[in-house]
Amino acid sequence: MAMGDSVPTPRISVHQAFGGGLVADVLLWRKWCGGVVMLASATAFWCLFELAGYSILSFVANVLLLLVVILFFWAKSASLLNRPLPPLPNLEISERTAGKIADELQVWVNIALSIAHDITLGRNLKLLFKVGVALWFVSFIGSFLSFLTVVYIGVILSLSVPVLYDKYQHHIDEKLSVTNKIIQTQYRKIDEAVLRKLPLPSKKEKKMQ
Repeated sequence: MAMGDSVPTPRISVHQAFGGGLVADVLLWRKWCGGVVMLASATAFWCLFELAGYSILSFVANVLLLLVVILFFWAKSASLLNRPLPPLPNLEISERTAGKIADELQVWVNIALSIAHDITLGRNLKLLFKVGVALWFVSFIGSFLSFLTVVYIGVILSLSVPVLYDKYQHHIDEKLSVTNKIIQTQYRKIDEAVLRKLPLPSKKEKKMQ
């Protein structure tokens, strides 16, 4: 390789990035049965609730009602015919699982509170600008698409983007690098033209707070 040539970026293992387990196998279509089931289920739910106009609350209530009736008659017939009872799992959440869920929620809540603190008390204009743009983008998308449609699009993207990135990783990284440079350049222009000209609180004002 010549001295002027750029060193190629080392390839990232997409499978390991997703944990290297069952989820990674499904998203990368290494277990195509799981991918087909996930895609078919998401499509069926989207058609049922978005196109047919079926209510999610009614669907959940009807499914639970059907499940309870089936289990009741199964248990009733099992006692009359001396058959085994329906194999129900231990329907409870362990303290370990509840602790993991609480810890994960605590992390996200602390991140949200930290951002709110930096914007309101720290008067971080750059962070306010970023959060404002992100919330405006979410509001803009929400004005055209329903929440269920957004979730369905997310499922489609999760089953297509990882596979495409794993296959064309080098070319995509090059395009993303160019796009990132353009975004950084435009952000610097906005920062120099607008954000840096806004009045910032002095150190004395912060101490008085």
